[in-house]
Amino acid sequence: MDLEAGVNQNLVKRESWRTILTLAYQSLGVVYGDLSTSPLYVYKSTFAEDITHSESNEEIYGVLSFVFWTLTLVPLLKYVFIVLKADDNGEGGTFALYSLLCRHAKVNSLPSCQLADEDLSSYKKDNIISPAPTTFGATLKSTLERYRVLQRFLLVLALVGACMVIGDGILTPALSVFSAVSGIELAIGKEHHKYVEVPLTCVILIALFALQHYGTHRVGFLFAPVVMTWLMCISAIGVYNIVQWDRHVYRALSPYYMYKFLKKTQRGGWMSLGGILLCITGSEAMFADLGHFSQLSIQIAFTFMVYPSLILAYMGQAAYLSRHHVIENESYRIGFYVSVPEKLRLPVLVIAILAAVVGSQAIITGTFSIIKQCSSLGCFPRVKIVNTSSKIHGQIYIPEINWTLMLLCLAVTIGFRDTKRMGNASGLAVITVMLVTTCLMSLVIVLCWRKSVILALCFVIFFGTIEALYFSASLIKFLEGAWVPIAMAFAFMIVMCIWHYGSLKKYEFDVQNKVSVEWLLGLGPSLGIVRVRGIGLIHTELVSGIPAIFSHFVTNLPAFHQVLVFLCVKSVPLPHVKHDERFLVGHIGPREFRIYRCIVRYGYRDAHKDDSEFENDLVCSIAEFIRTGKTGINVNGEDLRKDFEDLTVVGTPSTHISGVQLCEDEDVSAELVGTSEHREIRSPHVTKPKKRVRFVIPESPKIDRGAQEELRELMEAREAGIAYILGHSYVRAKQGSSLFKKIVINFGYDFLRRNSRPPTYTLSVPHASTLEVGMVYNV
Repeated sequence: MDLEAGVNQNLVKRESWRTILTLAYQSLGVVYGDLSTSPLYVYKSTFAEDITHSESNEEIYGVLSFVFWTLTLVPLLKYVFIVLKADDNGEGGTFALYSLLCRHAKVNSLPSCQLADEDLSSYKKDNIISPAPTTFGATLKSTLERYRVLQRFLLVLALVGACMVIGDGILTPALSVFSAVSGIELAIGKEHHKYVEVPLTCVILIALFALQHYGTHRVGFLFAPVVMTWLMCISAIGVYNIVQWDRHVYRALSPYYMYKFLKKTQRGGWMSLGGILLCITGSEAMFADLGHFSQLSIQIAFTFMVYPSLILAYMGQAAYLSRHHVIENESYRIGFYVSVPEKLRLPVLVIAILAAVVGSQAIITGTFSIIKQCSSLGCFPRVKIVNTSSKIHGQIYIPEINWTLMLLCLAVTIGFRDTKRMGNASGLAVITVMLVTTCLMSLVIVLCWRKSVILALCFVIFFGTIEALYFSASLIKFLEGAWVPIAMAFAFMIVMCIWHYGSLKKYEFDVQNKVSVEWLLGLGPSLGIVRVRGIGLIHTELVSGIPAIFSHFVTNLPAFHQVLVFLCVKSVPLPHVKHDERFLVGHIGPREFRIYRCIVRYGYRDAHKDDSEFENDLVCSIAEFIRTGKTGINVNGEDLRKDFEDLTVVGTPSTHISGVQLCEDEDVSAELVGTSEHREIRSPHVTKPKKRVRFVIPESPKIDRGAQEELRELMEAREAGIAYILGHSYVRAKQGSSLFKKIVINFGYDFLRRNSRPPTYTLSVPHASTLEVGMVYNV
């Protein structure tokens, strides 16, 4: 028996390692496409103007030493061994760090936060424990919670990182594809290649963006083989060049050559660091794409495949250039393709273009993901988000952003037409994101990991100094291309800040003008108005109280549906919310009023349902709440006693098979009704309905007569149909506001609101079932 147990354990262990290795292989195509193509342009950008390649080889050896130690310290040490451990329930990226900080300290800028959200299982997965009152962490936590300006600064810092990721999504495809295509310079005459490079790059970029709406799942299986082939190709060429031209090039890996490089080149060498910086473009993807893979798989792929391949590639280029000080094609200067054996240049060119396309695809998908996160947190105008794959997590497509990226990418390609200025722009965007990650990571070390402040300071000083050096070298190239990511980040930042500010003021107006439940109770059991058949679904952003839009609706039309549901769709600072914790359901007022509140919680990476499946989940969740008869949980403190609301966590039918199930058909099938363990409640009042609705509920526990009657009314209302009551708000700055506020609200926010998509839950609402209630918000 012991032998069998040992065999079984070995099988499980072998299978788990097989899974990890499979993920490591797949991560090559998704995570490392951008990083693996950096040898195409690093040396060319570094030796563009600031330094020259002399006979002493001190420059090329110094650059190689810088490249080696930069790759070792930043991607390998910082990201692989430290930052990857700061995951948010398996998710990574700038907003994952911000989300972690929001859960460990009350710095969340989302206005609709609730105490009930802290009961989510994923919320406390990392065992949130408040630091001891005497520690520096406790002092830092209380300081952040006390000062609103620090909370806003933290949000702005996260948004700066997000804006630079978007800028990188514009610059990286242009730089990677243009650098790959530039290999045709060695095959076409000097006077002709410039007429081919830019048009061919533009054609490839247009095709790349035009195919985005199909999703990458159809051709994603090709990504990993392409990148692996590319890595094997550049590492093999590197080994060949080392053996053929300079077998002692490994000596340049010594830090002493960095000192000699800076001593000889001085200011020119410092300015050339902007080109060396490009060797780590794509490093942030290791952390940002953590949700698609496991931490161990990303570490294995980089440590044993990507890192050694890149080092060999850079060493091989340096070995070749150390013996070739005069290049035949002077216009090409120092580049990747000159070090490739002439017979292999054409196939390497093809592989390089494919690898560049794969790397560009990864950064474009990452841009879609970061914009979805910003939109979920109320920091970006609502856009249409299309899930291109129902099986592969994170495969989304945003049409508006896709075409905007394409136009900006083409503008950069046509405007610059050389890797030097593209590299300057891309380098600044990359290093800014890394600096933001370093700053947020230092707070995570103290607040989330509860480590010593000395450790956090060492992290910031060590990696911050390295990144600040590269940042200064990139910023000095402001007029030579580095202004592009700053301008684009500034434009996106303005949009994000205006949208967040307007949304926050709109929510504050809703809170200040909400109607208490006492007003509703004062209308009496009949409510003094006509109740018509059906379910009225009122969308609101409030998590407690009655929105002002409802009183405005009743004043103008004194009638509403026999079942009324106040629906709030909100985001929480978590990547995912489990299905069995998604719904919070409760009564508003006495049971006989048939008025309910339903709060639907989504994480910043969850896909929102916008079809009939969501309606069924909603109705079944209310039915399950009625059947169980739970008293609910206190989620609003004093507001609970004021508004007479108890909210209960209810699972969806897809996760609670033993709960209430909804069937919409005319045939009564024994399989749908179930065995004796279930019984069926049908509506007796409707004859020959167009769509028969019935609830299949468990036999036990027993439900009282009041609950049965409530379920029957809910079924009748569902058969009659659902009407969507949506608010159409006109937000204006109130009288007496400053000129700046009037410009931001009356022009900026109003323009964004009119040109953005409606909320996700209204995208598939049939127009015939929609009722819009207009209201002016004087904020």
